[in-house]
Amino acid sequence: MPLVRIDLVSGKSKDYQQKVGEVVYQALLYALNVPEHDRFQVITEHPLEQMPFDRDYQGVHRTDDCIFIQITLNAGRDVEQKKRFYKAVADGLHDAVNLRREDMFISLVEVPKENWSFGNGEAQYA
Repeated sequence: MPLVRIDLVSGKSKDYQQKVGEVVYQALLYALNVPEHDRFQVITEHPLEQMPFDRDYQGVHRTDDCIFIQITLNAGRDVEQKKRFYKAVADGLHDAVNLRREDMFISLVEVPKENWSFGNGEAQYA
């Protein structure tokens, strides 16, 4: 059950935003074995001044097009799966929306399964 939050600079088209969301979803299916139809995303636009980031942290040069992708998901994926996911997102966004591979910041937040409720006030995985 991933919850995906994608933050990007204002001014990108709805088509661009939809393609970004689709690339992330497909990478989750491919690399992290997320079940089909398990798609919950929040895509938010911000003025550039509300998205401060270091333009050269870790030797990676970022431009104004940098997007942030934060995914909360069940714990348990190994390092190789995560690397495969990062690469799938980078390659997919480069191909789909011509986003530079340097302009994506991805954070995975792992939680225990009992930390989810899909509705009805129930902990379906508990």
